[in-house]
Amino acid sequence: MNEREQITEHDTSVIPTEFTDEAAAALAAAASDLPADRYIDRELSWLAFNQRVLELAEDPAIPVLERANFLAIFASNLDEFFMVRVAGLKRRILTGLAVPTNVGRSPTELLAHINRTAYKLQLRHARCWNEQVQPALENAGIRFVGWDTLDDADRQILTEYYEQHIYPVLMPLAVDPAHPFPYISGRALNLSIRVRNPRTEKVEFARLKVPQMIPRYVQVDQRESAENVRFIALEELIANQLGRLFPGMEVVDHHLFRVTRNEDVVIEEDETENLIQALEQELLRRRFGPPIRLEIAGDMDPATLELLVTEFDIDREQVYVLPSPLDLSGLFGLSRLERPELKYTPHIPVTHPQFRPSSPSDQPDLFRAIARREVLVHHPYESFATSVQAFIEQAATDPHVLAIKQTLYRTSGDSPIVAALIKAAEAGKQVLALVEIKARFDEEANITWARALEKAGVHVVYGLVGLKTHCKLVHVIREEQGQLVHYCHIGTGNYNPKTSRIYEDFGLFTSSPEVGRDLTKLFNVLSGYAIETAYDRLLVAPEGLRAGLLERIEREAANAAAGRPSGIKFKANSMVDEQIIDALYRASRAGVAVDVWIRGICSIKAGVPGLSENIRVRSVLGRYLEHSRIYSFENDGNPEVYIGSADLMHRNLDRRIEVLARIEDPEHLRRIDRFFGFGFSDAVSAWQLEADGSWSRHAHDGDGEPLPDLQDLVMIDRTEARSRGNR
Repeated sequence: MNEREQITEHDTSVIPTEFTDEAAAALAAAASDLPADRYIDRELSWLAFNQRVLELAEDPAIPVLERANFLAIFASNLDEFFMVRVAGLKRRILTGLAVPTNVGRSPTELLAHINRTAYKLQLRHARCWNEQVQPALENAGIRFVGWDTLDDADRQILTEYYEQHIYPVLMPLAVDPAHPFPYISGRALNLSIRVRNPRTEKVEFARLKVPQMIPRYVQVDQRESAENVRFIALEELIANQLGRLFPGMEVVDHHLFRVTRNEDVVIEEDETENLIQALEQELLRRRFGPPIRLEIAGDMDPATLELLVTEFDIDREQVYVLPSPLDLSGLFGLSRLERPELKYTPHIPVTHPQFRPSSPSDQPDLFRAIARREVLVHHPYESFATSVQAFIEQAATDPHVLAIKQTLYRTSGDSPIVAALIKAAEAGKQVLALVEIKARFDEEANITWARALEKAGVHVVYGLVGLKTHCKLVHVIREEQGQLVHYCHIGTGNYNPKTSRIYEDFGLFTSSPEVGRDLTKLFNVLSGYAIETAYDRLLVAPEGLRAGLLERIEREAANAAAGRPSGIKFKANSMVDEQIIDALYRASRAGVAVDVWIRGICSIKAGVPGLSENIRVRSVLGRYLEHSRIYSFENDGNPEVYIGSADLMHRNLDRRIEVLARIEDPEHLRRIDRFFGFGFSDAVSAWQLEADGSWSRHAHDGDGEPLPDLQDLVMIDRTEARSRGNR
């Protein structure tokens, strides 16, 4: 669920700088009759999204190990929110750069509201673990025990494990006049320890970091089966062995704490000569960002708390007193348990019918399949390995392929995609890889890949100054009978085989000369000095994507006003952009039915009389992270549908290279419309945005029976389609 996509500072501008004064005035006039309170604050909307994740953990109908996983996702999500969004807001307040939000709150009021809301959610999160999920796991034979409940034999086993695997790597750090307060790394779990010298009776303070490379939950006895297993928290095991670390001293008490730091990365690209070196220096600075949140166990003594608050120089409002255990992201480790009955029933991705070999002994020819007809794949229901990955690997070894161009935003640590590009370069093909080394929290990995690709002879570029390259593109040029044929893939998701198993995404394969020309022009923009704004089947940010969407929204409003067929269906991760939202409000007022399917942040209001009666907003969360972006317009009975990489946010529309590609095949249009039908059906489990800005979950029918899961329905649909040979 945690996509780890960039969460940048809030852009308060409504009108892009490239707009003319006349266009700006026209936009302002168009919005003048809309109410001032027409937006939902993006930060509070994000917290509402994470609350929906928490509601999955609270749902007893979901398998209990999946509920534990949702608790871990909630914790990881919230960490990132504080590290970037809250950190950015606080920095702007301290530097005087913060301005009132678009919902009328002052920055300090917003920060206070965020802290109150986040704290309530963390308390609810802790209750969910202690009162719901942990007891449910215990009923299933998975128990979490304390040291005091163990017998001598168990303690002996754990003591031996501690001495062999933990004790040698522990590093207690004293705090006294000779030892200043140590640097505390962000997100690490720590023990504050007070010890008394029996000779002087003086009480000293020490800090001990809980090792992050050791499993957070230690199995008490490795001989126990997965059906009846006990775990002890790593910090609990360490805390009961402190005498070994402080021989001759009396351990007075110990408490858990954890700090979250500002881990945003800011680079002035136009002031640096070497982007990689500048980024590496900024990544070093990230480690020492100022504290943003201090989490402490509820039993911490006042003296220790005062020391931490003073040393971290943190506001009391940012101190979160929580029940133990802190940091439930460690629950991710439970997924390794072999208890299939406590997890979702597995979905097996199917191979798209057009990419299936004619016989089991044959190798599929993806080029021939794409040349016959465009192919639309839907991951993870349809296999990434037998479509996207196979396409790039076939291109790398095909002797008729002359060149491969690809964008890489995030990929896996052992990426077969990168390996294929290296193989292609070593085979003498022209290979261009646009590596976005500024992809948040993947910067170091992408720098490593960029250098490996360069070493193999791949032409590596890093995009345009001031813009992130977020689009998902592969362009293969193949010689066939003396002619050059373009084979292209345009997707909504990253070229990452691992996340492709849990991220929902669409991808279009095409040999259309029109798309080939578009990608030729776009890659020239990305790798050279070309300036291009005219494309045939693409909408490209930052030059034309917002304008293209606005034009189509306004066309739907005109169609509705004239009594012609109209309708808008959007699916995205986030919707914040004020111009897009205002255009949708005007379309709604004109009578256009507007359906918005949003996973995360949503600043639009739905169902408000006089503003958005015709707007419905749904959110679907589940085993897969809903990640695809789809923009569909009824267009007077001739549907116009785009898929691509862009969300409806300032960063996507103004500060990134994003691409939407138009879908043309009638069967693909029907398939996407069917998918929207699932998403907006009252007969599937989903959240609905209410007129007051709250989200209500509809998980049961009128008789109290659970509603089916949308993702299960789509998997069944694709499996049946494969058996029929449909596309």
